[in-house]
Amino acid sequence: MTRLQFRVLYREFLFRMVDLELLSAHAQGDMSKLFGQFASLFLFLSMLFAGMGLAFAGSARRMPPPARLIFAWGSEQFLIATTMLVVGLFAVLSWDSTFPDRRDVLVLAPLPVRARTMFLAKVAALATALSVSVGALHLLAGLVWPIGLANHSGAASLIRAYAAYWATMLAAGAFILCSVLGVQGLAAQLPRRHFLRLSAFLQMAAFCLFVSVYFLQPSLVDPVTAVKNQRVFVWLPSYWFLGLFQMLNGSEHPALVPLAHRALAGLAIAGCGAGGAFLVSYFRTLRKIVEEPDIVPGSRGVNWLPRFGGPFETAIVHFSVRTLLRSRLHRVILAFYLGIGFALTICFLKTPLAQELQARSGSDPWHRVSVPLLASSILMMGCWVVGMRVVFSMPLDLRANWAFRITPVGGGPRCLSARRRSLFVLSVVPVWAGSAVVFLWLWPWRPTVGHLAILGLLGTILVELSLGGIQKIPFTCSYLPGKSNFHITFWLSIGAALGAVAKCADIERLALENPVRLSAVLVILGIAAVLARWRTAPADWEEAAVEFEEVPSGAILVLGLPRDGGLPDQPPAR
Repeated sequence: MTRLQFRVLYREFLFRMVDLELLSAHAQGDMSKLFGQFASLFLFLSMLFAGMGLAFAGSARRMPPPARLIFAWGSEQFLIATTMLVVGLFAVLSWDSTFPDRRDVLVLAPLPVRARTMFLAKVAALATALSVSVGALHLLAGLVWPIGLANHSGAASLIRAYAAYWATMLAAGAFILCSVLGVQGLAAQLPRRHFLRLSAFLQMAAFCLFVSVYFLQPSLVDPVTAVKNQRVFVWLPSYWFLGLFQMLNGSEHPALVPLAHRALAGLAIAGCGAGGAFLVSYFRTLRKIVEEPDIVPGSRGVNWLPRFGGPFETAIVHFSVRTLLRSRLHRVILAFYLGIGFALTICFLKTPLAQELQARSGSDPWHRVSVPLLASSILMMGCWVVGMRVVFSMPLDLRANWAFRITPVGGGPRCLSARRRSLFVLSVVPVWAGSAVVFLWLWPWRPTVGHLAILGLLGTILVELSLGGIQKIPFTCSYLPGKSNFHITFWLSIGAALGAVAKCADIERLALENPVRLSAVLVILGIAAVLARWRTAPADWEEAAVEFEEVPSGAILVLGLPRDGGLPDQPPAR
């Protein structure tokens, strides 16, 4: 019976890594679509890494030994750091599923299920999710890179390279996951209301830490930079596991031996700390979940918000703003897209691409109009609007949207206007206001005003393009995985978008120097904004109704009940 309980709980906890309450009722029984999106993304990244491995294997023979060694180390560190970033983001996004929720405890408490069985099932589910994530990310890369990283020729050296590669990647992912679990276990020792408040801060802090370290850490590809940052490498875990890979692969270097020892010590400390803190907090948390409320009392403060048009538009905008401020899950998802924008901004400011764009500008990139800063603000606007579009499509609590269903909320222009204003307030206004403060501080007022006008029109166009689809209120419609290829299209278009944004920023820099060109650019963008708004609201939207499911309004839900009244899983009685 204990084994059967473990298998049932293990399967339930594994599929509960994603909140099923967000999904449409038509998709809750088909989780393969949702996991297929994650798998396709990981396989796409693995295919890119495998292409890099093939290029390295083809050019390694023509490189001199020192250059080959530095390039191999840099590539290994990049793969390890990417693995740690993916696992870290997975740990942050699955933060709320680490411990059982109130419903789990109320259902399982009356049953003869031991807390030990629940704990082991949860640990097994976390280990499986970690293994599947790392395996999918390195499915193709793990077949190509060990061939180029093998220390010697021969079958024994190749087998050792494969074992070292996979052991290092799993160890790096386990280190990050155990570190997050250890911090969460220590925070769970606090009273539950304090733990719930602290969890929001810890999630955002961990997310920012992982993204910032990944994109800001120095690289080994440049030997000059590597020499200057030798002391920094000692404090970066990705370089610890680079030393561990070299030790397991049999190609130890004197400079990497201390890093390998740090990797082993860090993995042991993180594993023991996470195991102890998680075990103690797990058994204490089961009691706290029932005894203490999940709803944290709101802090007293100013809750006033301005009006945004009529009563209906104001109500929808207020609901959207307060939902985003209160929902930890939606803030983390939005932070994921903002982290992408932050990373792309670093590419335009701190990489050789930035130097090339600065050379085009021919001026100081900070205190005069320059292509890197123009491109960075445009990228942040795009990532923020796209992130809010994704966040709007996920409900806060799907079971609570009955309040909107019983309210005579009509579709048409009013609903579209409310959605448009919500998206403007939560995406365009923050980026535009932040850009205004930064550029007014750095640049003269004339080019700043011109750039802010262009940035506002670009934000307007992006908002109008994001309002297509069915009529729905933000944060109330269920999420249907696999409905569109928006996420895949977004990731595939990033590479092309970088070149397009750089070209547009260069054109804008030239336009800001000439009032006639600036006027022409503003007129073109204004016409594009008008056309985008006309495209968003077709004539038949006057009769469109508000939807709460990500399915067409004419879809039929089949119950699968036989006509004779028998059970669906049994043949009709004779």
